Amino acid sequence: MRSTTHPSVTPGPATLTSWGVLMAISLCHMINDVMQSMLAAIYPLLQVEFDLSYAQIGVMTLAFQVTASLLQPLIGMATDRHPQPRSLPFGMASTLCGVLMLGMAEGYAWLLSGAMLIGIGSAVFHPESSRVARIASGGRFGTAQSLFQLGGNGGQALGPLLAAFIVVPLGRPAVAWFAVAAALGAAILWQVGSWAEDRRRASTATPDRTLRLPRATVIRAIAVLAVLVFTKNIYSASMSSYFTFFTIDKFGLSTQGAQIMLFLFLVGMAAGVMLGGIIGDRVGPLTVIWVSILGALPLTLALPHVGLVPTGVLAVLIGLVLASAFPAIVVFAQELVPGRTGMIAGLFFGFSFGMGGISAAALGVLADAQGIRSVFLLCSILPVLGLLTILLPRRSLG
Repeated sequence: MRSTTHPSVTPGPATLTSWGVLMAISLCHMINDVMQSMLAAIYPLLQVEFDLSYAQIGVMTLAFQVTASLLQPLIGMATDRHPQPRSLPFGMASTLCGVLMLGMAEGYAWLLSGAMLIGIGSAVFHPESSRVARIASGGRFGTAQSLFQLGGNGGQALGPLLAAFIVVPLGRPAVAWFAVAAALGAAILWQVGSWAEDRRRASTATPDRTLRLPRATVIRAIAVLAVLVFTKNIYSASMSSYFTFFTIDKFGLSTQGAQIMLFLFLVGMAAGVMLGGIIGDRVGPLTVIWVSILGALPLTLALPHVGLVPTGVLAVLIGLVLASAFPAIVVFAQELVPGRTGMIAGLFFGFSFGMGGISAAALGVLADAQGIRSVFLLCSILPVLGLLTILLPRRSLG
């Protein structure tokens, strides 16, 4: 049986890693995800200003994430057949419009519309930018995927801090100022898209789409990977949408203090996503998936029962361990289905958004009915589903 992990590649003149392109696409991923995480970070502010229930907050997350999840796989499949790297700045333009709408919102419908526009921007951005990252990788697929995702996780970590120290003191209209960053991102993506288009036109190779394993095995493996992403993103949704409320309720923190606690979790995720890809290039993605999914279980079980300082420490560790799996999962899936980089990126990023959105809405209903602490008691047992990793195909010995 052939290996489902990525082959080792010795970079030559035609396969040198394009670090400048990877840094640019990572920076734009950071800008994209700053907007997304800021939306969740200002939920306490929006709850007071617009008198929102937890369920309404969950529906806002649903509006953003399901919009992205429905479009991303479709865009990924379309761009696998007809790559459109120059579409990247238009996705950022949609995010720009969504940010402006949030800043100028006059009611709940405006908030939902702004969230949906940010979701559309993400749907356009992720599949094509993930393809560009793979093209620029020079064969270091895990490292390139990690660097790409590091920008996103860095943006998710910065969002709460920017909300705490800019939006909270100055008021919700200050959100609109971040449209300047989105405009910068669109300008950078125009240059990145031009580079990728030139590379695509210069290449005469036809993508190899031959499956390395039996079709039934591939389908089973993709389904297992999807469940692992589902598990990860339910927990991530509980943290990104409700961890601020949990720390306010349990420890009596201020809104700024709670956002700093969320920042700790997101910093852990940023570190984890970078380490996951680098280590995966050395030991294989399957090992990283095993350690990440099961390693989080004792940490998540402890979180609802400890004091303030241990909660902060556990938030960092949980973010680090959980996030390390995602680059490995994406690379593993891309090797299972060669030549379908956009579809896999769209499926897993989109599935990530969609499951996170549905979970956030459901967890909001649970929080309204049973209290915010019940959310974290329920989610603490989710990593046990990581045992399904045993169903994934193993590396060959030859």
